[in-house]
Amino acid sequence: MSHTAKDTVPILPGATLGVLGGGQLGRMFVQTAQAMGYFTAVLDKDETSPAGLVSHHHIRTGYEDVQGLAELARLCDAVTTEFENVPAGALSQLAASLPVSPAGSAVAIAQDRAAEKAHFVKCGVPCAPYAVIETAAQLAAVNDALLPGILKTARMGYDGKGQIRVKTRAELVAAWDELKHVACVLEKMLPLAHECSVIVARSRNGDVVNLPVQRNLHRDGILAVTEVFAGNVPAAQAEQAIAAAKSVAIGLDYVGVLCVEFFVLENGQLVVNEIAPRPHNSGHYSQNALDVSQFELQVRCMANLPLVQPRQHSATIMLNLLGDLWFSGGVAKTPAWDEILQLPGAHLHLYGKVDAKPGRKMGHLNITAATPEKARETALKAAAILGIDAF
Repeated sequence: MSHTAKDTVPILPGATLGVLGGGQLGRMFVQTAQAMGYFTAVLDKDETSPAGLVSHHHIRTGYEDVQGLAELARLCDAVTTEFENVPAGALSQLAASLPVSPAGSAVAIAQDRAAEKAHFVKCGVPCAPYAVIETAAQLAAVNDALLPGILKTARMGYDGKGQIRVKTRAELVAAWDELKHVACVLEKMLPLAHECSVIVARSRNGDVVNLPVQRNLHRDGILAVTEVFAGNVPAAQAEQAIAAAKSVAIGLDYVGVLCVEFFVLENGQLVVNEIAPRPHNSGHYSQNALDVSQFELQVRCMANLPLVQPRQHSATIMLNLLGDLWFSGGVAKTPAWDEILQLPGAHLHLYGKVDAKPGRKMGHLNITAATPEKARETALKAAAILGIDAF
């Protein structure tokens, strides 16, 4: 896709930036854009959406509502997204009248695991061995070498949803029945040492910057802890992950913030798992440990402002705060935020969600410190206060 000179004119503070989706990522984008002097607009049908509640404009329609999209285009100078399952067609429709980042074509690839895997292969980035299963014939033709594996729906899966582990052919057949024969990808299960991710930002003129490599711990398919400091992963591994993430973004002609998630195998090999075409849970630490956060990079990308390489000034650990923390023995409670805020380097971010529910992302806690050891000591104290399992 060629970008004209007009596409890369800076959109300066005082303009209005729009976002499709009203969740916490939209809220943090809106707050960052406002701090930089922009007006904001959110399109989300939920009247209590976290982003809608803090934005200058809140268009309460669905993502494919023609009038809602027209109103967003009328109000805004540029538009982005905070939710990967926004219909790619809506992004493409908006792109006819104003700059949209990321493009609908890139989001469409991220929304389809089969297309995503094919893109990784095309970019020369290693991924787990896999097979696409859309028909009974493809199911029957699956190579035994892919078992045991994980059967994942090709579309609409995130935070561990739409995934079933299978050890045998019989379990594979049963799992595909359970998923109602929708298009799926079967991935071979690999011996994992740990998981990591890299967030990159790419501008319309092709400049690319990256956040440091994030080491991640997942529990029940949801991110629980992210640790970021020098040596959190071996240097050679970090370099390889950053190079792979940049390759994926460049191959998509991507504009905006992109998270690339990796598995690190027991033999040290890196394989890419999936991409998220937006800021990411594992990048939230950037609000307090870097001089430029992932949300500021999102603003800079969409507004054609210069991208600068973020610098890390503190070792950091992020704890995800799920709705489970608001209950004790089934009884509602308020977590002891006063005790948390006594801890040095504790930065509390709550998302303004009205109802706490188990498994629901309600906020995150960033712990910053001068050394990794200090960050870990404080993060473990915070986890103990909140009732989060040690790590």
